[in-house]
Amino acid sequence: MNWTLEVVIVPVSDIDRAKDFYRDKLGFAVDHDTAGAGGTRIVQLTPPGSGCSIVLGERDFAKMEPGSLHGLQLVVADLPRARAELIERGLEVGEIQRVAPSPDGSLDNIGFLFFGDPDGNGWAVQQISSRS
Repeated sequence: MNWTLEVVIVPVSDIDRAKDFYRDKLGFAVDHDTAGAGGTRIVQLTPPGSGCSIVLGERDFAKMEPGSLHGLQLVVADLPRARAELIERGLEVGEIQRVAPSPDGSLDNIGFLFFGDPDGNGWAVQQISSRS
């Protein structure tokens, strides 16, 4: 039996601001923006090529404080290209970091960059160009 991770709730203080950030700065597709039970608004976005989406949740829905989620990780095949794309979209991202030495100079598995969303939720982007 397969067990797939499909959705991660990201706690935010302003859904419109967060939606704009994830759509415009990160290029996530807006899957839906709907009103849920009791007036709760549900906005789901998916990174390009991902099988897992995020749902933006305000305090009562998310059950977490805005900015309290850290360790979210995106994976790309070309980290320098991804960094350039994020900068072109106006995102402030750090320099590429290597978390271990690489005998061949590759960034695969050891290359990361980090950024936060407007509420301070922490994201990492890792380079993995192929999987065994």
